[in-house]
Amino acid sequence: MKDGTSAAEERLQRLAHNIDRLADKDDELLRRERETVAMRRLAAAHLFATCSAFVEKLNRLLQRTEVRLDPPAFDADAFEPEMSTLIQIHVRGRILQIAFTATPELVSTEEFRIPYILEGTVRAFNQELLDKDLIEEQLLFYTLEPRGNIWRYFDTRTYRSGPFDQTYLTALMEEVI
Repeated sequence: MKDGTSAAEERLQRLAHNIDRLADKDDELLRRERETVAMRRLAAAHLFATCSAFVEKLNRLLQRTEVRLDPPAFDADAFEPEMSTLIQIHVRGRILQIAFTATPELVSTEEFRIPYILEGTVRAFNQELLDKDLIEEQLLFYTLEPRGNIWRYFDTRTYRSGPFDQTYLTALMEEVI
């Protein structure tokens, strides 16, 4: 009977050890979730800042009209990653529309080969394109990369990809003007 008790005791000890490891795993997952939410907030603020800087620079060069950014300000503390966020840059009926949300998982590679934590679309259109049912649409991802996390666009027609920056915004706006 002593051997049976010893085996049962060892089994209980293994179970206790596994339960303790489970608690450690849960703590690690919660820590990663908190870090990802913070990273998503910073990424959203960075995307808005890129759009805002583009609009400000362009408006300084304009003499007869104004490019508008909607919303005009962004509050990172109010950002809800699970809800879709929409940013629009528009001038005289020409619109760049950026929509994004958090991935269902903490990190995904479902739609793009580089791991990402936010996903969305960039649309560029004007009335003429709308009349023809032609809306330029590209995918958007906040990617986790060894040299630094960045916002990237991906054109599903050409398989072209690159950073979401002022050069990219300029090219898109040129298409709808």
